[in-house]
Amino acid sequence: MSYWEAMQLCLEAIVANRLRSALTMLGIIFGVGAVIGAVSLTAGAKAATLARFEAMGTNSMRIMPGQRGGPIGGGMGSAQSLTLSDAEAIAGECSDVTAVSPEVSTQAQIKAGSNNTNTSITGTSVNYPEVGKLTLEQGRWFTQDEGERRRKVAVLGPTVVTNLYGKGEQVTGEKIKVAGQTFKIIGVTASKGSTGPQDPDDRIYVPIGTAIHRLIGGTAVTGSKDTVNGITVLAADMAGADRLKNEIRTLLRRRHKLSDADDDDFHIFAASELVQSAEASNQILTLLFTSIAVVSLLVGGIGIMNIMLVSVTERTREIGLRKALGATPRDIMLQFLIESMTLSVAGGTIGVLSGIGTAYAVRLFGLNSAVSMPWVVLSFCFAGAVGVLFGILPARKAAELDPVVALRHE
Repeated sequence: MSYWEAMQLCLEAIVANRLRSALTMLGIIFGVGAVIGAVSLTAGAKAATLARFEAMGTNSMRIMPGQRGGPIGGGMGSAQSLTLSDAEAIAGECSDVTAVSPEVSTQAQIKAGSNNTNTSITGTSVNYPEVGKLTLEQGRWFTQDEGERRRKVAVLGPTVVTNLYGKGEQVTGEKIKVAGQTFKIIGVTASKGSTGPQDPDDRIYVPIGTAIHRLIGGTAVTGSKDTVNGITVLAADMAGADRLKNEIRTLLRRRHKLSDADDDDFHIFAASELVQSAEASNQILTLLFTSIAVVSLLVGGIGIMNIMLVSVTERTREIGLRKALGATPRDIMLQFLIESMTLSVAGGTIGVLSGIGTAYAVRLFGLNSAVSMPWVVLSFCFAGAVGVLFGILPARKAAELDPVVALRHE
């Protein structure tokens, strides 16, 4: 019997038992779809994380107030342990520092004519474009003089421009109301693109002195010092990042008058460390999801084997008749093996399509996904292998039937 004839018999058997064939394929469909969907989600999360770090700069480090997970001020980031003078000291006393940018942030309502929006406001320094990897699409960044004089000037993110004026509008020189105060738009940043639930383009940048003393409330709110929400430091190169981190830690502990027994009242996040941590987390998630999916595929393979064994029992008389007419054990084995493999490959194909569809569908909900073609091919091949491996036993059982006994079977 030729392979084509075996395929015809296989398709006839599958069509004759459509419901059973569909149920048999479910395990393979879910297994392959789960592998591709899980790997796509973790790959998308990894890509988004790396994109954020790339945008921030892999040779940068972020200094946050408060202990890491500590109780100061209700937790890291809400404590008031970093000041503008700390940033100046880092820039002046630490070696291998390219740029230092202290930052404060707040939320406020922005109005332009009859339109308004609520957005984040970041008060920062003149070198933030270098530190934050920002480029300008319109206008310019504020100057050192504007920062020192606490001028009411603002650089808008493109999302803010779209919300207030419309996409692609030229807004340099226009006036807006920020928390009831009039600011002049001097520039618009180029889009960074959304890499998660937070939109980095939905933001306004103003001089840090302006933010502290005109928007946040200055020393009346923050105490006797000009505290900041964080300080970003750009290292000259990654090779000296660890040394620079230790240097900054020593400097800040001395400035904050901390004894050897005291914990740090700040924490330094190095971008390189975060990248390594994110990659390790994604690898663990990929391994976990893949393990679950492989188990699903094995369960699907067992399902195929069970159904094929039942099929052999139901078609015992047919097998006996074919052997009586001259079919060899090889012909019988080939027929059932092809049937098992066809079910598995069909389930794998549907699983691949459903997994890819899931990967693209989750983007509608703001999640990131990236289809990995090597995993698609691997999952499909594994599904085919499952069909062969779990189809061998039923095929051998059918091939070894005695034709006389098979013909007498009821």
